[in-house]
Amino acid sequence: MNIYVRSRLFRSNLINNLICFYSTSTPEVIDQNDRVLIDDSDETTARENEIEKKRNKSGLSAAHLNIMNGRRPYETPKHLSHLTVKHNRKLYGKYGSESGVNPSLCWPTKLDIQEALEYESVAFPYTIREVMESAALRKQEEKLKIQKRETDIAAKYAKLEQWKKELRDKLAKKAAEAESAKIKKERLVEEVRRHFGFTLDPRDERFQEMLAKREKEQRKLEKQAKRDAKEKMMFAKLQQKNVEIKDTPKR
Repeated sequence: MNIYVRSRLFRSNLINNLICFYSTSTPEVIDQNDRVLIDDSDETTARENEIEKKRNKSGLSAAHLNIMNGRRPYETPKHLSHLTVKHNRKLYGKYGSESGVNPSLCWPTKLDIQEALEYESVAFPYTIREVMESAALRKQEEKLKIQKRETDIAAKYAKLEQWKKELRDKLAKKAAEAESAKIKKERLVEEVRRHFGFTLDPRDERFQEMLAKREKEQRKLEKQAKRDAKEKMMFAKLQQKNVEIKDTPKR
């Protein structure tokens, strides 16, 4: 019973004290025009950097962390290439106004425009119409070339059977000539053996001399036979021509 009374008395006294404090004290109003001092000393900056470094639990470098968070990698140039116009244009194209790059760098200078025009005049001297006409002409020439090749292939394919027959005839003729030369050689060897009247080694010098002599005589006879056949053919042609002249009526 005593504990309950004391707690109620303590609570009422605490409430009364709070009411008196807020009623007697005047709150301090901060004027918006008052200047606020910000501690921007090197120690504060270093401390904030250290705090940010500790917050980085990824273990990435500052540049890589900036890239991951969509910020430019470096606040200040770290390499000579970072001072080029190309690099600054790239930064502005990726990060926009947050890159801190002057947007005027994104436009070409008068010198750049002049150099580009000179390059185009040398690298592309023809107009679009001229290029199209040249491409169409080249395409037409290629088409005609293909058609000509296809026609040539078709014509050669049509003669394929004839060429095969000619090749077979040529091979058969060559084989027949080789067989004839072999038979002729064997006949001459047999004649030489009969000339000596006894068996003689074909490698013998006397045998070789007699064989060469018979071959020479044989070639002479063949040559004479060809000459006689040619003369006979010419004589027959002359006779045929004379007959045609006699049969031709006179005008």
